[in-house]
Amino acid sequence: MNGCRLEESRPLSFREDVRSLLFRVLLAVVSEREPDMAEVLTGRVSLDALESGQRIAALQATGIWFQLVAIANELLAMRSRRELEQMGGADEVIGSFANVVGEIAAAGYPAEEIQTTLDGLSVGPTMTAHPTEAKRVTVLEIHRRIYRKLTELEQQRWAPREREQLIDDLKSEIELLWMSGELRLERPSVEREIAWGLHFFREVIFEATPKLYDSVEEALARHYPEYDLKVPSFMRYASWIGGDRDGNPNVTARTTAYALNECRQAIIGWYISQVRKLVTVLSISANVVDVPDAFIKALGHALHRSGNASEIVARNPDEPLRQFAAAMLDRLEAMRGEASAKPYARSDGFKTDLRELENVLALLGGKLIARRFVRPLRQQVETFGFRTVSLDIRQNSTVVNRVLAELFKLADPAAAPAPDTPQWTQRIRAALNSGEQLEVDRLALSEEAQELLDLFDVIRKASAGLNGGAVGAFILSMTRSSDDLLAVYLLAQYSGLATAMDGSGTIALRVVPLFETIADLRAAPEILDQLFGVSIVRRSVRDFGNAQEVMLGYSDSNKDGGFLASNWELNKAQRRITALGIKRKVKISFFHGRGGSVSRGGAPTGRAIAAQPAGTIGGAMRVTEQGEVVSSKFANRGTGLYQLEILAASVFAHSVKSPNEAELKDIPEFSEALEALTGMSQASYSGLINEPGFIDYFHQASPVEELSLLKIGSRPARRFGARDISDLRAIPWVFAWSQNRHLLTNWYGIGSALNSFVNVRGDAGLELLQQMFERSRFFRLVIDEVDKGLYQSDMDIGKLYAGLVQDHEVGERIYAKISAEYALTRRMISEVNGGLKLSERFPAFKRHFDRIRPQMDSIHRLQVQLLREVRAQDDATVNPKRAVNALLLSINCISAGLGWTG
Repeated sequence: MNGCRLEESRPLSFREDVRSLLFRVLLAVVSEREPDMAEVLTGRVSLDALESGQRIAALQATGIWFQLVAIANELLAMRSRRELEQMGGADEVIGSFANVVGEIAAAGYPAEEIQTTLDGLSVGPTMTAHPTEAKRVTVLEIHRRIYRKLTELEQQRWAPREREQLIDDLKSEIELLWMSGELRLERPSVEREIAWGLHFFREVIFEATPKLYDSVEEALARHYPEYDLKVPSFMRYASWIGGDRDGNPNVTARTTAYALNECRQAIIGWYISQVRKLVTVLSISANVVDVPDAFIKALGHALHRSGNASEIVARNPDEPLRQFAAAMLDRLEAMRGEASAKPYARSDGFKTDLRELENVLALLGGKLIARRFVRPLRQQVETFGFRTVSLDIRQNSTVVNRVLAELFKLADPAAAPAPDTPQWTQRIRAALNSGEQLEVDRLALSEEAQELLDLFDVIRKASAGLNGGAVGAFILSMTRSSDDLLAVYLLAQYSGLATAMDGSGTIALRVVPLFETIADLRAAPEILDQLFGVSIVRRSVRDFGNAQEVMLGYSDSNKDGGFLASNWELNKAQRRITALGIKRKVKISFFHGRGGSVSRGGAPTGRAIAAQPAGTIGGAMRVTEQGEVVSSKFANRGTGLYQLEILAASVFAHSVKSPNEAELKDIPEFSEALEALTGMSQASYSGLINEPGFIDYFHQASPVEELSLLKIGSRPARRFGARDISDLRAIPWVFAWSQNRHLLTNWYGIGSALNSFVNVRGDAGLELLQQMFERSRFFRLVIDEVDKGLYQSDMDIGKLYAGLVQDHEVGERIYAKISAEYALTRRMISEVNGGLKLSERFPAFKRHFDRIRPQMDSIHRLQVQLLREVRAQDDATVNPKRAVNALLLSINCISAGLGWTG
């Protein structure tokens, strides 16, 4: 018998450390394949002490271990939630709908208010394929099988022989993980990224969504038993994959059309599989029950539309519900050209047929049958339609304005205005007011202009088709003026998306500004006020439910002004834009562009939403789910359902409770202090990034240049190819600072701000900061996330990377500045939070990082060696790929250890 399974003849319990099992199995796999690497895993040998020929195997073993730890943590978290529910009921699971509705009911909120909030609830997870997912789909699928094998091992029904087989199965998956390799052999195409995103819908999200609605119903029934509260299908999934072309030349109009079709085919394929199940299970016989005449009539219509009535009836005699489902199946298959039936034109027709089945089952006493087999499918139709997601289109304002300027110049070279001039403003508004159409020879346009107009053609065709909601919003990144947004409206008008030719109608496209920099966040209310002053915009907004979505960029605002300035300006912008919406009688909803790391808004979902300004959610919220965040949340069904519930319940809770919550009230003294802190923090941060030699330090003391070798996304790291920081995307900016353990995007400048505040105001200033930590949910979240960022930072490791800077004076000077700010920030955070040690408030987070810290540190030391070797390579280097591959594996290992890339 294999040694790793000798101790595994008993079932796993909650208290047994599943990590121990995984470690023993991995150790067995590694010992058989690379015996010397066992000592690396056990910590007896440090990675940076290995010979060059051993590095790749050691990094591979360590990387796999980090992946297994993440799987174990996910399983243990799921077990913990189940144990809580077993001991105290569903209300004990913090952040769940049962917990949230229980608190709301206990606070005395009336059922009428709950129903009003539910009726307006709209929660929109938005999948993006940012270049932050370092794991291949093949690896993700192995991870899922390992997770499922561990859940099987939890069962106590297995005989020893069966358990041994399960352990062998687990070992085989880890062997596959070893032999599959982590590194992508080639950069993924956009088409592969589209397939990657849809994978999570097929495997988890389609099935989890009706269960989410069930959890809401159960919570309401328990806490509001006297009321028949209705739960609408409130999830509104969206995606950027295949629609986001901001700086990504690989996303074309053809790609977007492909994405729209793939999303449509994915959900139709799912419906076909589910209706086949209905055909199998709905065996109700007309010889046993009296089928209502109304259903018999509906069945006749359904059979007629199937074009296959006689065969269906002959195949399923006296089984009217099975016949009805078979007719539905034929119509769905006709949508893929696989049957001669009349295809469903819209999802509403399919939903109506499912309602017929629900109703007849209820009349026949089969409510539980309907609830189990039919209702989940109907809820999926209400949520996903025939589209799976609404595909957002994103483009940069620079490109939009450049194309519009080209069109103006081609139409009238003498009178063409230049962007950002009064003449440009007048020209756009006059064109929109008159309904102007431009007749231009597209072949005379630049490739960029042709491509953008081709995109608008795709949007027009998709919007005019029967696949309702397939195209989401046109998101304009780097929105800096109302003219930028009006340029999109005008291009849409030129492309046939106007409902009237004389300018009196509307534009059939939702245009959403993305405010990203500190300056743009501050200017946002004025920009929107000007936008709403344009007649065709107001009419268009009214057509979309008198609602305007506004996207907020966490990443670039952080890169622009630092962590505190970014968060405070985002907070203020939401309050000011919401106030503008009230003034303009427009319902404002926010789309939060959050990432995986703290510096890109990746704080825990429940806490992050709970800390949003009072009254700014109002039932509607969208958030991006980026890169590795998608796979960490939606790789497994239990975790996926929990993550969706935390998101939706948090939006619901904030919408109901926030106007009355003391911790969200606008206290002038706190706001004044935050204004002062933000200014000082931003000044300190700006002082660093404008320090002479800083750009060289960034490029040389981190693997930012080498990241391009890691094939983790279809999108380039820079928008327009320049080397300066302003053009660098926020994701590699964060990625690089995490790789060298500076993590300064999480905390830099805050220590100086807090220290200066206390120096100026003395003991009263410190007491005020401590009050803010106790009484302001926003400020406490900022301080807590800084605390965790500091705990993961390591200035001793950072100093090794600083040694890579070619100009030693620059390296030492800038490292000294960063190190001094780190020490100051540690001290000030402790003073503000009551003298606690770093991460003392987060024991689980601390335990996890402490467990892997020694291995992380050895990987960093090795990575510094590898960076020296790779950068010193020339034509005479023997086997150059060995060092490069080892370096890329080290990047993957560090990302896995931290739990995010950027």
